[in-house]
Amino acid sequence: MIDPVIMVVGFDQREAIAYHVFCQSVLERASQPVHFVPLTANSIPGYRETHKDGSNAFTYSRFLVPYLSNYTGWAIFVDGDMVCRDDIVNLWKLRDATKAVQVAKHSYVTKSNQKYFGNKNENYPMKNWSSVILWNCGHPSNRQLTPEVVGSRTGSFLHRFQWLSDDEIGEISRLWNWLAIEYEPSADAKLVHYTLGTPCFKEYKKSDMAEDWHMALAKAKQGLE
Repeated sequence: MIDPVIMVVGFDQREAIAYHVFCQSVLERASQPVHFVPLTANSIPGYRETHKDGSNAFTYSRFLVPYLSNYTGWAIFVDGDMVCRDDIVNLWKLRDATKAVQVAKHSYVTKSNQKYFGNKNENYPMKNWSSVILWNCGHPSNRQLTPEVVGSRTGSFLHRFQWLSDDEIGEISRLWNWLAIEYEPSADAKLVHYTLGTPCFKEYKKSDMAEDWHMALAKAKQGLE
């Protein structure tokens, strides 16, 4: 039996449709079985979200993926506001056992100081690195990420991967976390990330690369109309 690709997907009830559209886009291209895990704070034993500065429901809980995996194996974490345009197995194959995490190392200044739900969109080091994480859950350094630690640490500590040394943070191509609107539209993008706002919101319905999201939505709704 082929082991499935483990995908932990951020879920926010305020944009629940985004989770389902993302899963649809993965399933129609995946060449191996995929095991989806919706990440909701209420389903994490021993964890209570106390941070007040998150723009979505999984801003901090994403760092509990190793804990949820019992500190073994591998998993891919993605924000739910994405569409997959390539076989997710191609990302899975990039796993590097010498790294604790692998991320797209963005370096950019945002084009907008506001995003969905009126949230502030500030510039900061390593912005959006943590929106797609190839987690080596069994890496010894990731054992530090307990519910107690994640619940008490600041956003800067977690989103800048400050529990790791620089050589433990591997790199994947930005094509696996292509920031719609922030970057120019790309036909080569493998994961399109609607970081400023998912096209399910009227303000972003016709934004850059939104057509990919709407096509996945249409496929997800087949048979319902």
